Amino acid sequence: MSTLSLAARDSRTMLRRNLLHARRYPSLTLNLLLTPVMLLLLFVYIFGDVMSAGIGGSDRSDYVAYLVPGILMMTVGGTVIGAAVSVATDMNEGIIARFRTLAIHRGSVLVGHVVGSVLQCLMSVVLVGAVAVAIGFRSTDASVLEWLAAFALIALFSLALTWIAVGMGLASPNAEAAANSAQPLVLLPLISSAFIPADSMPGWFQPIAEYQPFTPAIETLRGLLLGTGIGNNGWIALAWCVGLAVLGYRWSATTFRSDQK
Repeated sequence: MSTLSLAARDSRTMLRRNLLHARRYPSLTLNLLLTPVMLLLLFVYIFGDVMSAGIGGSDRSDYVAYLVPGILMMTVGGTVIGAAVSVATDMNEGIIARFRTLAIHRGSVLVGHVVGSVLQCLMSVVLVGAVAVAIGFRSTDASVLEWLAAFALIALFSLALTWIAVGMGLASPNAEAAANSAQPLVLLPLISSAFIPADSMPGWFQPIAEYQPFTPAIETLRGLLLGTGIGNNGWIALAWCVGLAVLGYRWSATTFRSDQK
C-alpha cells in the first residue's frame, strides 16, 4: 500500500474517532451553538426595528436579511473553538503519545481533527441557518451557483480557521487555555460588519472592522445570498482563507513535530 493510501486510511480512522467523540459528548458543540443563536434572536426581536432603520430598511425583515450572513460566519468562528479544546485535551491526556507508538501516519492525527471540525462547522451553520429561515430569512434572488459558492466559501473559511484553532490547541498547556486563546475567533465578528455596516462606525474604528478576515468574508456571503455588491471582497476573503490556512497548517505541523522530540 502506498504512503498516500496509508495516510488516507489512517486519516479516515482518526476522523471517525473524532466524530464519535463529538457524538458522545455533544455539550461542547451545543454550548458553542448557543451564542450565535442567542445573538440572532436578540438582535432580531429586541433591536430589529431600530437596527433596520439604521441600515435604511423598511422593517425588521430587512435587518434579518442583513444580519444572517454575519451570524453564519460567526457560527464558524465559534464552532472551531471545539477543535482547539479537543486537540489540547488529546495532548494532555496522553492519547497522542500512544498514537505515536503505533504504525500510523503521523499527520493523520491532525487531519482527523481538522476534517471533523470542518464537518461540525458545516452542520452548525445548517442548524443556525434553519433557525434563521424559521424567523423569516429568505434568499430568493440567489441562483444555484451562488448557493454553491456560498457553501464553498463557508467550508473554506472554516478550514482556514480550524487550522488556526488546531495550532492554538497544540500550543496551549491545557484545554482551558486553548478555549481562552481561541476566543478572538468569536470576538472578531463582533467588531466586523456582521451587525452594522463598517462605514457607519466611528472613523477611527473603521479600519479595525475592514482590515480583518471576517468582514470581507461576510460581505462576500451577503453578496452571494442577497445580491448585494461584492466588489473586491471576494478576492480579499479568498486571500484571507488561503493565508490563514497556510499559516495554521505550518504552525500546527511545526508544533506537532517539535512535541515529538
